[in-house]
Amino acid sequence: MIVVDGIHKSFGDVRAVRGVSFSAPDGKITGLLGPNGAGKSTTMKILLDLASADEGLATIGGRRYRDLPDPMRTVGVVLEPNAFHPGRSGRNHLRILVATAGIPSARVDEMLEFVGLSPDAADRRVGTYSLGMKQRLSLAAALLGNPSVLILDEPGNGLDPQGIRALRELLRSRTANGDTVFVSSHLLSEMEHLADDVIVINRGRLVTSGSLRE
Repeated sequence: MIVVDGIHKSFGDVRAVRGVSFSAPDGKITGLLGPNGAGKSTTMKILLDLASADEGLATIGGRRYRDLPDPMRTVGVVLEPNAFHPGRSGRNHLRILVATAGIPSARVDEMLEFVGLSPDAADRRVGTYSLGMKQRLSLAAALLGNPSVLILDEPGNGLDPQGIRALRELLRSRTANGDTVFVSSHLLSEMEHLADDVIVINRGRLVTSGSLRE
């Protein structure tokens, strides 16, 4: 389970997150909703120890991300669509990740095929990729360690209808196995088709949380 407990974060005079608390349970897709600038990405970065909270605590399975003994096999992350070296091929990007995490190299080709990146596309430099291709590569990277928690920031951004449908099917299959899926978006129509529970934030504050039906 993901638990965020009373986190605050300011950047200079800008209060990006103001006392936000919520949980994302196992076996469900929890959507983090809000307009651009609401504090969604900052909240996710605090959860992943890419930013430090001024107050409060965010944990995954009862631990901070930095304290997880095997993070790539615990948490899969899609956060920044341009988090790649533009001169490196998609395949080599994944090869570096499996080498650093001690994951079998065969997993690279499995995940490239799974997300729909052809061998020719995988061997191209990432700098030539469209946004949708970068999203597919990000998803492949997130799944390399077969993690039980997925944290995805706008994962459908740039995907075509086929890719969006495949993403929905993937996330549903993960929660059917008891995994935790935490997804942020500003697209209400997409969350309507995807989320079980929703958390709504605006201007850094929690507005409401509960089931999608509620």
